[in-house]
Amino acid sequence: MKALITGISGFAGSYLAEFLLNNGYEVYGTFYDKSTFSNLNGFIDKIKLYQCDIRNYATLKTIIGDVRPEEIYHLAAISFVPTSLKDPKLTFDTNLYGTLNLYQAVIEQKINPKILFVGSADEYGIVNEDDLPIKEGCPLRPMNPYSISKASADFLSYTYFKNYGLNIVRVRPFNHIGPRQSPDFVCSSFAKQIAEIEKGLKEPMIKVGNLEAKRDFSDVRDMVRGYWLALDKGEPGEVYNLCSEKTIQIKGLLNHLLELSSKKIEITKDPKRMRPSDNPILQGDCSKFRRKSGWKPEIPLDKTLKDILEYWRKVL
Repeated sequence: MKALITGISGFAGSYLAEFLLNNGYEVYGTFYDKSTFSNLNGFIDKIKLYQCDIRNYATLKTIIGDVRPEEIYHLAAISFVPTSLKDPKLTFDTNLYGTLNLYQAVIEQKINPKILFVGSADEYGIVNEDDLPIKEGCPLRPMNPYSISKASADFLSYTYFKNYGLNIVRVRPFNHIGPRQSPDFVCSSFAKQIAEIEKGLKEPMIKVGNLEAKRDFSDVRDMVRGYWLALDKGEPGEVYNLCSEKTIQIKGLLNHLLELSSKKIEITKDPKRMRPSDNPILQGDCSKFRRKSGWKPEIPLDKTLKDILEYWRKVL
């Protein structure tokens, strides 16, 4: 089975590549920046890589024609909300028009693989208490360029299923964390700062944003298994939440990590880490996907947090 992963060298893309290799796939992938190749250490020689900016239609079309994949996992995206706020145009050109380029390239090359569109729980935006836990039918109220671009690409994906017959399955993953995640994201940021303090590389103080928000976290290794099951068991045209169905306050996440270190560490708020609009709670309901695929997260949060902290200890 041939699989193409857009954004293969990213956080989730690298874990998905590893998972597919372990399940006997021929794995191909597009990457934008070689600086993330460290995520592929240990198996980079087993995959075929193509440098590609998905905003470039001609390059993407050539790659699709060269590989002719049976499955496509579309992960390439601008995924950091502050980046989307600073550069909305880049975000839409990548997340929406990059997705459009992918679907048009598939049509032009006259193939019809299974395609996974990876959206985001952020598409739901600010939710009412009555909407919790969030099901797929919850209205989308995206609140920043990232989530608006993802919601737009989500609708685009349904359109290409309905009007062009593409075998597109959509997923909306909630927060996923693990080793190799960029320190731009909250859990990895905390763990990296703790590891830096342990090594004497910074003063014993952690800078934080909003600690009151509650989020639904899953391990990235569980999440990519869910992506695979979504193409294996999911119905084209459908959308599925992937989540743990549990929430933890960001403050609780930080406390868990602090308990894994013997250092006494002070906490200070950093205004630069606050978002102009931040959902107080995101808790998902993935019963629809569980019924369809049997998927559920298996890696406990404690193990995930230990693995993240150990990762940064080794990197530093």
